[in-house]
Amino acid sequence: MKKLMSVLLVSALAVGVLTGCGGTKKDAEKSDVIKIGVFLPLTGDNAAGGELELRGIKLANKLHPEVLGKKVELVIADNKSDKAEAASVAARLIERDKVKVILGSYGSSLSMAAGNIVKTSKVPAIGTSCTNPQVTANNDYYFRACFIDPFQGTVMANYAFKNGARKVAIIQEVSNDYAVGLAKFFKDAFIKLAGPDSVIEVANYQTGDKDFSAILTNIKAMNPDAIFAPGNFTESALLIKQARQLGITAPFLGGDTWETQEFISVGGADVEGVAFSTAFDREKATTAEAKKFLDEYVKEYKGEPSALSALAYDAYLIAIDGIKRANSTDSVKIRDAIATTKDMEGVTGKTTLDKNGDPIKGAVIKTVKDGKFKYIDFVDVK
Repeated sequence: MKKLMSVLLVSALAVGVLTGCGGTKKDAEKSDVIKIGVFLPLTGDNAAGGELELRGIKLANKLHPEVLGKKVELVIADNKSDKAEAASVAARLIERDKVKVILGSYGSSLSMAAGNIVKTSKVPAIGTSCTNPQVTANNDYYFRACFIDPFQGTVMANYAFKNGARKVAIIQEVSNDYAVGLAKFFKDAFIKLAGPDSVIEVANYQTGDKDFSAILTNIKAMNPDAIFAPGNFTESALLIKQARQLGITAPFLGGDTWETQEFISVGGADVEGVAFSTAFDREKATTAEAKKFLDEYVKEYKGEPSALSALAYDAYLIAIDGIKRANSTDSVKIRDAIATTKDMEGVTGKTTLDKNGDPIKGAVIKTVKDGKFKYIDFVDVK
């Protein structure tokens, strides 16, 4: 009897272990649900950006709920705007939730923190708006829906130069990989245009800082033609607000993180006239998918979408397209299919991924006018 009980116990444990690990690969293939993980900052400093991206992913899932005849289930996790949490969340999505693809994150630092996790686990990830080149560098399992900072920095350097700037100051959020990278690429591009002495100052501040008076007083004395200040939307808006209060009238330029309502809410009238690069605008929405997205977004959320929502929507489409072309729920096969993405029609245009997993697409330049984001120009990839 004892021997029989031991056998039964061992068998039960074996079944439990199998179930806990998500079953066999064959079982996974038979499942009528495909899980896609979503890791975004839904709390913390970057929450506003994460929420905008979650809107885009949820809308994409609503309009494209199935692939290979299976329901697509989103497994949503909050990385809390924290690098350590981002790595932990990515691991949990893979190990516990058995997702086949991961979407995210807003914030290059957060995406980079998850890079080794997806690479060693061989589960592909598609970045939403993480523009630092290091996100996909030397990582065959990380892709993205957005342009990268060397291009974005060059776009804004050209914009500054064409609008008369010959000497600029840079103020960067030094604890933010995105801001530091974008500042460097802007600096390099502007020096090529205006000469070695054209960048007259590079000043640093930390994420969470609220008093920029010392930095701004120093820069005011230098009298730059323009100020490039890539950083998170809250700190950037406070920085510009304090600059105007000090009497600095030079135009402020930035990157795609500024396109959140919080940037306007915090900055108010002081952020009127800024210019920044981003990935989407209604005026350049030419695809059938973009029209569908715009119509449904306005119905769903009662407002105009930002580029963050559009890019996140496209990241979902890249994942679905990869699964469909792989004709499989095997993550390695899905990765291989995503890597060959070509002319996939999305909201931000047609997406073709290069050898690094980065899309070849242009940039929109916007400003703030009358408390709203307004289109200025479009810069295509040359």
